[in-house]
Amino acid sequence: MVKRADRQTVHGEWSAKQIQTVNIWIDGDACPRAIRDILFRAATRRRVAVIMVANHLAQIPPSPFIRRVKVEAGFDAADNYIALHVKPHDLVITADIPLADAVVKKQAIALNPRGTLYTANNIGQVLTARHVNESLRESGMIKSHIDSLTPKEIQSFSNHLDRLIQTR
Repeated sequence: MVKRADRQTVHGEWSAKQIQTVNIWIDGDACPRAIRDILFRAATRRRVAVIMVANHLAQIPPSPFIRRVKVEAGFDAADNYIALHVKPHDLVITADIPLADAVVKKQAIALNPRGTLYTANNIGQVLTARHVNESLRESGMIKSHIDSLTPKEIQSFSNHLDRLIQTR
């Protein structure tokens, strides 16, 4: 459930009440800038708390609704932090399918930066496809290539985000 932060933030520190209402998590290590900007604008416009987790000191705009957490450098450190702290009905923005699986298992919502919503109904199929593609890449049958976000994908993400915030 997306809740709204009630108190002012001073230098990125939240009150105990706000920490209890953290609800949009950003997997900041791989989140495209265009998507982060959409999330930051939504946080301020909708007065929704956002927390970005990354293994580097990510830039965030000054806002009483946006906070960052820097985790240790290491494989999946940001993912592990999010998986540990996410609560049911929180929203997690991630392209990492295993993290999306962990989020869905905790009854939270996972949204890919390309606008794909991961649910209990589709995450198993998405995980299977990921494993198959990983095997094909390792065998050299396909090459790994990630395209830049298209305007259509950015719009799809923005539309999903708006609907998710409105229904909370």
